[in-house]
Formats: sequence, structure tokens, C-alpha cells
Amino acid sequence: MSLLTPVAQYFRGALAEFRHVRWPTQQQAVRLSLIVIGFTLVTAFVYGFIDFFLGQGMALLLNFV
Repeated sequence: MSLLTPVAQYFRGALAEFRHVRWPTQQQAVRLSLIVIGFTLVTAFVYGFIDFFLGQGMALLLNFV
């Protein structure tokens, strides 16, 4: 058995699996992308807000000492 046989079987199997995939419609892809972008922006804002106020608190503590 040569090295090429398992590699060819792998790619045949991978292509067979791709045929079973149910790909999203364009509308679904756009909607889900907007959800991910929105969630990312909200999360970034929340972490930025927390970071800003923790930094202000640390600056206040360091100036107090």
C-alpha cells in the first residue's frame, strides 16, 4: 500500500462530507454575520468600560498613597 492511497481516501471522504453539509442561504449568512459583529461590538464596549473605570480606580489609589 503506497502513501498516496490513504491520502486519496481522505480527500474522497472529505468531499463526500462536504456534499452532506447544509450551507446557509445568503440571508442567513448576512443575519448571522450581523449578530456576530453586534455581539463583538457590545462586548468590546463593555470590556472597554470596565477597563477604563478600573484604570481610573487604580490611578486614584496610586495618587492617594
